[in-house]
Amino acid sequence: MKKVLTIVGPTAVGKTSISIKLAKKFNGEIINGDSVQIYQRLNIGSAKITKEEMQGIPHHLLDIKAPDEPFSVAEFQKIVRDKITEISARNKLPIIVGGTGLYIQAVLADFYFAEEKNITTTTQFENLSNEALHLLLMQIDENEAKKIHQNNRRRIIRALEIYQNHSKPKSELLLKHQPKLLYDSFIVGLNMERKLLYERINKRVDMMLDNNLLEEVTELYTQGFRVNAIGYKEFNEYFSGNMTLAEVVELIKKHTRNYAKRQLTYFRNKLDIYWYDVNRVKLDAIVADIDYWIKKGM
Repeated sequence: MKKVLTIVGPTAVGKTSISIKLAKKFNGEIINGDSVQIYQRLNIGSAKITKEEMQGIPHHLLDIKAPDEPFSVAEFQKIVRDKITEISARNKLPIIVGGTGLYIQAVLADFYFAEEKNITTTTQFENLSNEALHLLLMQIDENEAKKIHQNNRRRIIRALEIYQNHSKPKSELLLKHQPKLLYDSFIVGLNMERKLLYERINKRVDMMLDNNLLEEVTELYTQGFRVNAIGYKEFNEYFSGNMTLAEVVELIKKHTRNYAKRQLTYFRNKLDIYWYDVNRVKLDAIVADIDYWIKKGM
């Protein structure tokens, strides 16, 4: 099996800087594993790596979609697997770096995605109440409906879209996902004490504002783009006049902290990860573990 180094962890933990150091050490090329950074023009709010920060290391799957283009896990899976083959053929080490757990898991494991018919249910059900939508999903896919709160309209509609596209409920399709790993992957998990992580998140959001996040979001908004990602969607209330900028900033911080918590829960439950506290473990220790993994089986 091809070797794939993977670096995961919650947002703001420091994946970018460590990934550059490891890519230099192990002759690697980096594949973006963040579902927002694939989009063009979403730079500041997604904490996208800059050309200077790349330090000459090739990066893949950044800026490959326009802000309003759809992008699925299945598409990500195919593109990344092709990149892994391409990078490996150059005798380079593919390094997936990101915090979108489902996307990364879909690449490393033999996840099955049935071909979609591209039926959109949003317009079809836009006049239904949240309660009515949830009841409809309960009739179609009771197992999935029990996992989703009736006020989470977006997730309910997505589950209905999956049923419309595949003629099967989402819970049944998930049973076809095979957990077999396709790659010899060493997964580095970066973490730190919760209080410190939350402080880093808060400081990073402040830095984003200092680096003209408001200008970036304003330009997208005035051009008709409505980005449903943390760091962007919160500004809708600001542009509507329902929130002050200070309130929006605090909301972004809160949503980002909540997201980091969800990331850690997913990683711990779904992936076999070697965890490292970035404030307690020296980089040399991580390098030594990766070096052992690379040499193993050679």
